[in-house]
Amino acid sequence: MRRVVSALEAIRDDQRTQLERQAEALALQREQFAMAQKQYERAERIQERAEAIQAKSAQIVGAARKVMMVALPVLIVLIAYVSWLIFRR
Repeated sequence: MRRVVSALEAIRDDQRTQLERQAEALALQREQFAMAQKQYERAERIQERAEAIQAKSAQIVGAARKVMMVALPVLIVLIAYVSWLIFRR
């Protein structure tokens, strides 16, 4: 009878130890999940910022193209006029 009680106590102690380890493992998993979630949120914010920068860049390039469409012909005409003024003498 003493052996049975001793064996049951050992089983109980082992189960208690196992439950404590499982609780520690679960706490660690929760920490890792929280960390992964923070990293995901940070990556999402960075991605949104990158998309905003790309959109702004596209607007700037579009505006620069429009300016060049006007400025380049004007510049060519001015160069031609100045060349004509210089070489007509």
